[in-house]
Amino acid sequence: MAVWDDLVGQARVEEQLAAAARDADALVTAHAAGEPAPEASKMTHAWLFTGPPGSGRATAARAFAAALQCVSPDRAMGGVPGCGFCDGCHTTLVGTHADVEIVRTDLLSIGVKETRELVRRAQLSPAGGRWQVIVLEDADRLTEGAGNVLLKAIEEPAPRTVWLLCAPSIEDVLPTIRSRCRLLTLRTPPVEAVADVLIRRDGIEPEAAHAAARATQGHIDRARRLATDERARARRAVVLKLPLRVGDIGGCLKAAQELVDAAAEDAKQVAEEVDVKETEDMKAALGAAQGGRMPRGTAGVMKDLEDRQKRRRTRTQRDSLDLALTDLTGFYRDVLALQLRSRSPIANADVRDALERIARDSAPERTLRRIEAILACRDALDRNVAPLLAVEAMTMALRD
Repeated sequence: MAVWDDLVGQARVEEQLAAAARDADALVTAHAAGEPAPEASKMTHAWLFTGPPGSGRATAARAFAAALQCVSPDRAMGGVPGCGFCDGCHTTLVGTHADVEIVRTDLLSIGVKETRELVRRAQLSPAGGRWQVIVLEDADRLTEGAGNVLLKAIEEPAPRTVWLLCAPSIEDVLPTIRSRCRLLTLRTPPVEAVADVLIRRDGIEPEAAHAAARATQGHIDRARRLATDERARARRAVVLKLPLRVGDIGGCLKAAQELVDAAAEDAKQVAEEVDVKETEDMKAALGAAQGGRMPRGTAGVMKDLEDRQKRRRTRTQRDSLDLALTDLTGFYRDVLALQLRSRSPIANADVRDALERIARDSAPERTLRRIEAILACRDALDRNVAPLLAVEAMTMALRD
């Protein structure tokens, strides 16, 4: 299986990356033979992958990283780098390649300290003789200071270092950074393509696969989770009932509280799964005595760990709320489609009765205002407004 097989509905991007991987391989081959580098090349030292959630930005970046590290002997006979089977491809895709650093964060931002570590790593020569690759999956979470640190590294790149940045849009990255990157824009995969992946690779029944792909509007990871996780289906069902529960002020406040509580419960479950083991591992690494007593001088390290875990819980809660708001936006998008008699397919066909009821009882202008209220809630959460206040304001606006 070639590394590009994980890209769903991105034929144009795949073609561009494959061409760049071929040119990158030619550069490495020429360097090893002591020959001059080819004059025309589609390879460059910095790339920016953008696209809506679920489009596969990080998947594309990791596939390209694997192709850059491909050592398949077929390359000498004209084969395209990125076989998916050689040691270079395999170790990159599983995250163990010595020259590939894949950076993703479960926190709200990436700071200066972490970015400086990446920049120092980027200055190293590749251990395997090919490329030093840094995949930054959350480039949109760089603080302003971290972005300035990264800019310096991209302006003066090491000869064999490649930066692969991922962000939802070019506006999420500093203009000075994006102007120095080659831009690749991914699209939302077609529903049929996502359903086909779920059937072929995950063994999901066709009916369930198509329903999940439609409900998530082409978001591959969410579709897979919805088709395989009963809890995800239950949470979505609760969210899609919310439009019918905001008929009065009491219903609005209660629905908002339940939505925030559900997100907090998700964060708590993640904490229970991760935080305890992480804390125990840290204590063992610091040489805690039996009974839990910590050596002197380690209190600061444990405090840093607790702060990190707290920030991660905040991020988890916010991500859970954002997922609920995405489902809610999809609901009202379907309402608008019914009101305008659009030929666009309905994403939430399993709650069609509720959609038709809301569509009959309101006008398209009111539906648009409701969608704007949801988007305003997402913006408020991004600005660190207290979740309950933001969601209560939204549910009150949905009532109007």
